[in-house]
Amino acid sequence: MQLVLATRNPHKAREFAALLAPHAVLSLPAAVELPPETGTTFAENALGKARAAAQATGAQAVGDDSGIEAEALGGAPGVRSARFAGERASDEENLAKLLREAPGGSAVTYVCALALVDPATGREEVFEGRCTGRLTDRPRGTGGFGYDPAFVPDDLAAAPGAERTMAELEPGEKAAISHRGRAARGLLAHLEP
Repeated sequence: MQLVLATRNPHKAREFAALLAPHAVLSLPAAVELPPETGTTFAENALGKARAAAQATGAQAVGDDSGIEAEALGGAPGVRSARFAGERASDEENLAKLLREAPGGSAVTYVCALALVDPATGREEVFEGRCTGRLTDRPRGTGGFGYDPAFVPDDLAAAPGAERTMAELEPGEKAAISHRGRAARGLLAHLEP
């Protein structure tokens, strides 16, 4: 099956191409405009993107919205994760702000909402994945993106090398426990005949 991925983020495009295999993940055509992320939930934002892509292309579309929630900040940055340090902030600027405002060891949760919109049937589905962990006091690792260099997942707490951040994991290790991996597996199960 072919799925149009409603994102302009090259990191997410690569990650979802692997996570949604064997389905073909198609790039969003340049002419398609995605709506601003004005929803109050990850699911609302993901649905808005998937609807826009499905309407513009006539194909089944997948929209994603994901981010990090810090317990010490009352769930912030949440849906504003990509803009935590400002509208045009880089990953590094967003991460630096989080590490300034939430102490090392703070409980955090990665959340991903994946929305599937089928324009032929009008069906809409949302799949959510979560990964809990804690913040480090400084970034570590060169893999991943966003907040990965400071996120130590709880899933590895009893395993050797438990202090590894998401940015220190191999891609397969990360996919097995990440919020995106979990949401993608929900979507894949839904797509099975």
